[in-house]
Amino acid sequence: MTRPEGAPFRRILVANRGEIVVRVLRTCRRLGIEAGTVHSEADASSKWVREADASFPIGPPPVPKSYLDVHAVLGAAKRFGAQAVHPGYGLLSERAAFARACTGAGLVFVGPPAEALEKTGSKTASRAAAAASDVPVVPGSTRPLGSLEAAVAEARRIGYPVMVKADLGGGGIGMQEVAVEEELERAWKACAALGASAFGEGAVYLEKRIERPRHVEMQILVGSKGGVALGERECSIQRRNQKVVEEAPSTALDGEARCKMSGAALRLAAAVGYRNAGTVEFLLDRARAAHFLEVNARLQVEHPVTEETTGLDLVEWQLRIAAGEEPPAAPPVRGHSIEFRVCAEDPETFLPSPGRIRELRLPSGEGIRCDFGFDSGDAIPPFYDSLIGKLVASGPTRASAIERAALALEGLSIEGLKTNLPLLRRIAASEAFRAADLSTEFLARRSRA
Repeated sequence: MTRPEGAPFRRILVANRGEIVVRVLRTCRRLGIEAGTVHSEADASSKWVREADASFPIGPPPVPKSYLDVHAVLGAAKRFGAQAVHPGYGLLSERAAFARACTGAGLVFVGPPAEALEKTGSKTASRAAAAASDVPVVPGSTRPLGSLEAAVAEARRIGYPVMVKADLGGGGIGMQEVAVEEELERAWKACAALGASAFGEGAVYLEKRIERPRHVEMQILVGSKGGVALGERECSIQRRNQKVVEEAPSTALDGEARCKMSGAALRLAAAVGYRNAGTVEFLLDRARAAHFLEVNARLQVEHPVTEETTGLDLVEWQLRIAAGEEPPAAPPVRGHSIEFRVCAEDPETFLPSPGRIRELRLPSGEGIRCDFGFDSGDAIPPFYDSLIGKLVASGPTRASAIERAALALEGLSIEGLKTNLPLLRRIAASEAFRAADLSTEFLARRSRA
């Protein structure tokens, strides 16, 4: 079988689950690429299994015994005859050992080289690379702290409040704020334990806590001859350090600040030998000075808002760059786009709420995009992330995007389990959100009000 005209690959395996698999399959269908996927026993009747050209069982529900089983995933790729593996986000997407295993099996890993993943996978290593590249970093550790005594000394050096963080991983896991020294030991142990259980490594470091920061990230595409920055995304509305609402562009940046952030992101990418799509994250202090936070060496959950404001398909460009092509010239950013993460969780406590979707009704209309990984009748298992899908609203202005989002959120209906839709509707209606009065403490301040 020959490669379809214009397609970077003939056949790929998407090694993930949920919404991102459905998203990658959509691009593959458009490009004429055959796409297979994998599933655990709990996901055997899932939407992505139904939509893929083939799907392969890889084990029981627990993630370590299925979606993180490299041998099982590569076995599925071999049986499918895949040329490349797209890892999605989370799971194996940022694991250097998996990237190397793909290469060793004769497969193209659709992501950065293993060497770049090693440098960006450790937050302290990427902080050191950022500092060496003249990228401002949040004050804190330049290497993991090997003992509680070292953490106490570091906290005294940078001053309270501090953030205790797991050195590996992401998604807000293994991260706690500490206001006074008496709280440090508890947070240290908790973050180390979470890091060990989630990422296989309990190394911990400290950063200075920036008061009421804005979380802004820069999307990049990098090839062998250089890279381009595709504009920033505002990700300040978070719950428990995990993003809830994202938008592009950010109201916090002017042209000069945007240019500086783009340059910083591309300098860092060059310093670590980065290739493919990635995101460089920053925290903005009250003076709106940007401080490097971390690199997300993969496609982000919130990538649709960049696609909507640039007109580029980021999954397509991931595949093309992985096949040896160079990224396109950066198109101008037009209009405004906002993404709302729809999750199976209690809207007040944020606790997961697995169950079966009795009926799912998605809105439509001008500027509305729905990226969902589940349909009516599908089950949300208790073993995995609670994300059901994403509602994206775009318009010529931020105000028009918000109005479209508010109407679409009212028209979105999910019956059979609890979701965070009431919270998302409150955010869209909030005067503070509409006025772009944003920080990572947005939800916490309203819960205290």
